[in-house]
Amino acid sequence: MPATEEADPTGPGGPGAPVDVVSLGESMVTFLPSRPGRLADVPAFTRTIGGAESNVACALAAAGHTVRWISRVGADGFGDHLLEAIGAYGVDTSAVRRDADGRPTGIYFRTATDRSTTAHEVVYYRAGSAASAMSPRTMDLADLWSGRVLHLSGITAALSDDCLALMRELSERRAGRPLLSFDVNHRPALWRDDSGPRVLLDLARGADLVFVGDDEAAQLWDLHSPEAIREALPEPAVLVVKAGANGATAFVRHPGTGTGTGTGAATGTGTGTADSATDTVTSVPALAVDVVAPVGAGDAFAAGFLSATLRDLPTEARLRHGHLTAAAVLTDAGDVSAPPSRAHADRLAALDDAAWAGLRLGPGWTSGAAEPGQRQEAVPAS
Repeated sequence: MPATEEADPTGPGGPGAPVDVVSLGESMVTFLPSRPGRLADVPAFTRTIGGAESNVACALAAAGHTVRWISRVGADGFGDHLLEAIGAYGVDTSAVRRDADGRPTGIYFRTATDRSTTAHEVVYYRAGSAASAMSPRTMDLADLWSGRVLHLSGITAALSDDCLALMRELSERRAGRPLLSFDVNHRPALWRDDSGPRVLLDLARGADLVFVGDDEAAQLWDLHSPEAIREALPEPAVLVVKAGANGATAFVRHPGTGTGTGTGAATGTGTGTADSATDTVTSVPALAVDVVAPVGAGDAFAAGFLSATLRDLPTEARLRHGHLTAAAVLTDAGDVSAPPSRAHADRLAALDDAAWAGLRLGPGWTSGAAEPGQRQEAVPAS
């Protein structure tokens, strides 16, 4: 590696050791407001961490999977904090590079207001960050291919031309590549030009498993139904369209007689071509949740779905685990929240349709046994 870069030494097994999931992307130090209101009016902030791909990594590690997060951070105190905080979830950070050329760790501030409202504010200080220097030259393919799954998001492609080049290389279909999971994660403010819709569509077409929100697809590609999105994205073996409170729909391709890349049904990649394949379509309604903060729910959904995919669970169970992991974040103030135990989540995911529809989850529900039709609250400490 270049002399200006150092790999963080922490992490089980070290860089390149096999893991369940590798997640690549920028994480930032996040400052959460002490009260609702405009950023101009907030007197104090609490420091935490945030970043789509590291959120997924932390949730998967908390769920019991071996996970490696790969990125670049500054040789500064905020970089130290990220590595310590993410590593505390059990994530392997041994392949993270420390930038010694003065590029800083990114940070951002956000309001406590719902992201879907016009009053919501997010202020990023990430231009020229250490992570924006990720490129095919600075990242090790052996590290990136060291998992059963490689998880990426569209955020990375928007950070710099070098990051986009890396994303294009990783989305090429070639022998030996792990299952490629891609969350579109459209962030309009990050794109420096109008290339975002085309780039994100190309990257999604190169993935094996794609997550996209119906609102993103409408904004990016003027597509307004799960079926239309699938028609535009026939290549991924699994396409998950998220519709917020309206649930999620998964299209799972059953290969035909063609030949192609993939690792089989257990990982969802299949062995046929898009033209010769048919889909099974599965929809699962979202849970009723007492929302504390919506930020990070999409990342948590991806983590829950990936966790169930790694366990080779049926498609309906994968979607339900996505909803449950998202609910853990929705009922907590931070971008990352501890998911329910695997036994707890499995029990809830196995409920019949009526019982599933009767769930209502509130703050603290992950620590207790949720029962159909009952709001789940935290149990006060004695």
